[in-house]
Amino acid sequence: MTRVAPVSEAQPVVLVVDDDPLVRGALDSLFRSVDFAVRNYGSAQELLDAPLPETPCCLVVDVRMPHMGGFECRDRLVERGVDLPVIFLTGHGDIPMSVKAMKGGAVDFLTKPFRDQDLLDAVNTGLARAAERRSAYRDAAAMRERFATLTARERQVMEGVVRGLLNKQIAGELGIAEITVKLHRASLMRKMGLRTVPDLVRAAEGLTSQSANA
Repeated sequence: MTRVAPVSEAQPVVLVVDDDPLVRGALDSLFRSVDFAVRNYGSAQELLDAPLPETPCCLVVDVRMPHMGGFECRDRLVERGVDLPVIFLTGHGDIPMSVKAMKGGAVDFLTKPFRDQDLLDAVNTGLARAAERRSAYRDAAAMRERFATLTARERQVMEGVVRGLLNKQIAGELGIAEITVKLHRASLMRKMGLRTVPDLVRAAEGLTSQSANA
């Protein structure tokens, strides 16, 4: 049975996945002792079947568990588009396993028994990463919404500006007056909430990256 910690709307959560109830209990007590919210799961599948909190989360998961281990659990989440910072725990670690974990973007790979402070430090790092990712996602979503308000002509002008063209050159390519380009340029900058051309270039690069990863 999953134990659900009371979680406020903005409170970050540590997701603990371990098939050993004694380990889950010890981790739950450790995290609660420093005022972390915790949700505990007895298997990887139990985590995958449960709705995730709508707050920054990090995953603390045992590498070796029946049916599905920590690496496969992480891979299943990634397949679903869920990118959680992960701390792997194992009682039988080796160098290849550690390398695999870190190459996969793990926050840390800890071999039992580990120091409580090492785990707490890793969780703090993981939750900080999760908060940064969540903020970046919100910013990207807001930029997509603003971009969607641009007219077709404003998008054409934006593309020219991002390529480094002058207003006169953009006007020549589009077959419109230079003053019209200036008006569209001012309008698109206002709609995008941007002040400078470098800001616009960075926004365009972000939109392109999001489209490529969609």
